[in-house]
Amino acid sequence: MAQDSLRVTHDSLQMGGGPDTVLLKSYAARYDPRKALLYAAVVPGLGQIYNKKYWKLPLVYGGFFAIGYAINFYQDSYKTYKVQLFYSLDNGFEGDTETNTNTDQNPAGYTTGQLRTIVDKSRRERDFWVIMMGAMYILQMVDAHVDAHLKEFDLNPNLRVSIQPAVEQNELLGRQNSLSIVLKF
Repeated sequence: MAQDSLRVTHDSLQMGGGPDTVLLKSYAARYDPRKALLYAAVVPGLGQIYNKKYWKLPLVYGGFFAIGYAINFYQDSYKTYKVQLFYSLDNGFEGDTETNTNTDQNPAGYTTGQLRTIVDKSRRERDFWVIMMGAMYILQMVDAHVDAHLKEFDLNPNLRVSIQPAVEQNELLGRQNSLSIVLKF
């Protein structure tokens, strides 16, 4: 009487010992999530290349380019209006435009209060986009890590996803119309 045995090697599972042996290979060793995370941390987009998701590269680099453009735009605005604010403070343009009618000497054409507001807004927006750059960097790393984890995820072939309208009648809120996602498996 032959007894079934189970033998596990590095990346394969072998069941049985007879002629009807089944060898199951795993791709987990081929796509290591830690390696994908490390690659994405060293060079943005390299984790996506490691996972063979080349279509994500334009999204990653396009996001970095767009955020870098916004940072540069607000930095230029900050520097320009900061110089004009200091010029306005040095030359005594403290009042409103109604009291200070000599705008030929003030190249900005703004009051000191307006220049302060513009400088503060530009600095705040620049700092926000710098934070978004860091978030984009972390997001592409997380994407590479999760994508490497999901390489072996097998979706149930009997799974059906549909979007259906839903109507709910509530005494407090009245009639509510919405859409619902229905999963059937």
